[in-house]
Amino acid sequence: MKLQEDTKKAYQEKAQAQLNLLNAQIDELKLQVELTKADAKVEYQERLVQLSRKRDEAQLKFQELQQSSEQAWSEVKKGFEAAWMELNTAWKNAQSKF
Repeated sequence: MKLQEDTKKAYQEKAQAQLNLLNAQIDELKLQVELTKADAKVEYQERLVQLSRKRDEAQLKFQELQQSSEQAWSEVKKGFEAAWMELNTAWKNAQSKF
């Protein structure tokens, strides 16, 4: 049982680090949007809104992961990983447009 707890904790720490990195990258994109011309700004802002929604969904799933019991952890982990993949896709799409 102790090994499983260590794995859960390590996974959570890695996921938190990835979320923190993405939050910093989103903040950087927001700064870039502020520096763009008005016509492109609207499109960039829409993409940032979409990206922020995906980030919020992933953050919620991460919180569920942190609060999950050992029995439910693997199922909750799947939900977080799906949200993370959607967030990662949204990030790549937004980044390619900037």
